[in-house]
Amino acid sequence: MTDLIKATDDFVLQLFKEKLDDIYVYHDYTHTKRVVKSTHEIIDNSEIDVKEKEALLLAAYLHDTGYIYGADGHEEASAKIARDFLEKQQVGEETINLVQQLICATKFNDQPKGKLEEILRDADASHFAKDYYFETSELLKKELELRGQPKSNKEWRKENITVFTEKHRYYSDYAVKNWNVKKNENLMKLFKKKKKKTAKFKKEKLKVELKNQSPERAIQTLFRTTLRNHIKLSDIADTKANILLSVNAIIISLALANLIPKLDQISNRHLLYPTLILILFSVASIILSILSTRPNVTSGEFTDEQVQKREVNLLFFGNFHKVSFERYEKALMSLLDNKEEVYQSLLKDLWLLGVVLNRKYSLLRWTYTIFMIGIISSVVAFVIAFTTYEYPVVEGIIPG
Repeated sequence: MTDLIKATDDFVLQLFKEKLDDIYVYHDYTHTKRVVKSTHEIIDNSEIDVKEKEALLLAAYLHDTGYIYGADGHEEASAKIARDFLEKQQVGEETINLVQQLICATKFNDQPKGKLEEILRDADASHFAKDYYFETSELLKKELELRGQPKSNKEWRKENITVFTEKHRYYSDYAVKNWNVKKNENLMKLFKKKKKKTAKFKKEKLKVELKNQSPERAIQTLFRTTLRNHIKLSDIADTKANILLSVNAIIISLALANLIPKLDQISNRHLLYPTLILILFSVASIILSILSTRPNVTSGEFTDEQVQKREVNLLFFGNFHKVSFERYEKALMSLLDNKEEVYQSLLKDLWLLGVVLNRKYSLLRWTYTIFMIGIISSVVAFVIAFTTYEYPVVEGIIPG
């Protein structure tokens, strides 16, 4: 790298650091370095004399410096900045004019004139043929958004495809030979993304249409969720009842094993009533726990008249377990012929589950209440018994 090129690099870096607006997330120093690198790549594979090479590299470094004044007319602003800087570096007028010419040739809609303009134009658009194309494309999209020109993903993808197919081409021999293949690969990826997004949109649209055409799906989900929740609540109630049953059984077992055998002793008679309170409340809790989990036995039969009037729930096994399969199949098939009657049966099943759950939880609430009262009462009784009991005084022995 010559001293002039190094000074230009430092100048552009410092200029962008101090004066470039933060909204230019694409047209920044990183983009400039990419263009310089691509310019080097083409130069190294082309027949370019030293002066032309230097002018190309200077133009590559300075071509977007005009963005410090804004995007509009940045090529002319860049050319002016280039002249001011190169004059301070005592660069010859011929080179300055060539650099300004090359910078102005980077206008995307203009046709390049001559080999040098083609090289710089190709280097400026080299990202079309690079692996990092989609990253730089997102940066440019973000920059446009920050500049007040937001574009949806669909619009941006369509615009990029248009640029690839209608507005852009490579000019230099090296770029045509080596970059067109990768550019076409990126174009195919854009088409695939477009196709994928279109297919996804059509799929989502079809889902919405099917959902609108099939309100039964929402009804079915409602029944499925509600029935599942009722069954889960029933399981929870049974689990709670079993816990209380086990706890009270343990309490009674301990009382029978440790307390009751000692009550026949005179010194332990004061513990009789507290022990009875504890056992009676525990027995009551056990009885209520059993009642809350005890299944109801039904006849297991139904008549044809009940089926016709829809007075029997064919979805509950307790109503058909004694009926022959032929009768049950006939009754159920007649039900399935009418969608409204199916929903009515589901409603009845749901309602009956609710009735059963109400009974379970009512008994369970009483069980917990009695268990709690029993525990508190027995503890209070034991405390009273111990504090009010007068120990017998034996002659010659002082109690305590």
